[in-house]
Amino acid sequence: MKINLNPWSYLFITFALLIFAGTIFLKLPFVEHSGGLSFIDALFTSTSAVCVTGLIVVDTGEFNLWGQIIILILIQIGAIGIMILTSSLLLFIRGELRLSHKFLVAKITDSFSIKEAERVLIVVIIYTFFIEFLGFIFLSLGFFLNGFDLGDSLYFGLFHSISAFCNAGFSTFAGSLTDSNAIIKIVTIFLIVLGGLGFFVVYNISEFINKRERIKVHTKIVLYTTFYLIIGGWILIYLLEKGDISFLDSLFHSVTARTAGFNTVDMNSFHVVSLFFTVVLMIIGASPGSTGGGIKTTTFFIALASMYNVLKGRKRVVIFKRTVPYINILKAYALITFYIFFLVICTMLLLYTSEFNFMDTLFEVASALGTVGLSLGITGQLDYMGKIIIIICMFLGRLGPATLMMMLIMKEKTSKISYPEEKIILG
Repeated sequence: MKINLNPWSYLFITFALLIFAGTIFLKLPFVEHSGGLSFIDALFTSTSAVCVTGLIVVDTGEFNLWGQIIILILIQIGAIGIMILTSSLLLFIRGELRLSHKFLVAKITDSFSIKEAERVLIVVIIYTFFIEFLGFIFLSLGFFLNGFDLGDSLYFGLFHSISAFCNAGFSTFAGSLTDSNAIIKIVTIFLIVLGGLGFFVVYNISEFINKRERIKVHTKIVLYTTFYLIIGGWILIYLLEKGDISFLDSLFHSVTARTAGFNTVDMNSFHVVSLFFTVVLMIIGASPGSTGGGIKTTTFFIALASMYNVLKGRKRVVIFKRTVPYINILKAYALITFYIFFLVICTMLLLYTSEFNFMDTLFEVASALGTVGLSLGITGQLDYMGKIIIIICMFLGRLGPATLMMMLIMKEKTSKISYPEEKIILG
């Protein structure tokens, strides 16, 4: 019997299968961890890698080489996305994509036509490996100048380049990048930003350079929002910490807080206001089609633009001389509502099943849902139930509340009945 799955169901199932496969691989005899690895810890690690989160219950650096390679592969596949990877392999092996795969790509992205599907996939693959290769070169140099020998520098450069571009936050060092030099920090910042822009933006810019299309409003929104979030976060964190951390570390934290998960300073040294602001950045996250999570920069921008237009008394939301469809506005607020709903519920569950304080718990859940990976140190102290809750948060955060909602819809239906309008009192 043939089972017809919509694109969202396909994405849900393939990610779940990859997480399960990663768990099995991490439990194979040739994979060793100095502290031992239980099944729940293997599942947690696999979920964190596939969902490019970076939260860890066991030290990544204590895995042997095979274990670290498996984690790196899970990060790479999870970041690009099962759908894109599978379709890309079919494209290179067969020389073309089947119509069903083209439709799948176009449907999930919801931005490109079926004809563009192949070009999108080619740009995604080339861009990903080109940026990761450049990151590998410069990070290897940074680690070499940081005092490591050539062999270790090359390996650390490769591992952290993939982890940074994929916004995973996994590090072979127990203290993440706290002892890194300026080169490592700056290169990592660029990798995180380039990985967080989203493939839609990358493809649009590549098409613009080739004079095949204009710069779309989506691209402008992503670039503007990313720029102002980075600069605003940079300045605010530096001021909130009253100069206790360097200007470069403030910039690094502003960037990494929106789904990367690396840290160059101890998070527990931050002021509580800085921690709460970090939670806000983690909720916003990266951009659509990127390796990061969160509600996404475009959702945040549309929500702000909608509020601004309401306060101005306007009936339409206009951005860069283009009217935003009402369905986009509804989707933006629905996504924010679903995200906050999951954040509240999961925070309450973790508070009920553990003895952590409120800020530590909220921070942990926001980090998991935003697939960030930053922690105030409670990840390693989670009990069995706490680990299950965070695993669910990471999975939900990677696929997104909207994806989970659409997964249940086998067919898109458009109502042919139009009902009369009636105003409802608000506020």
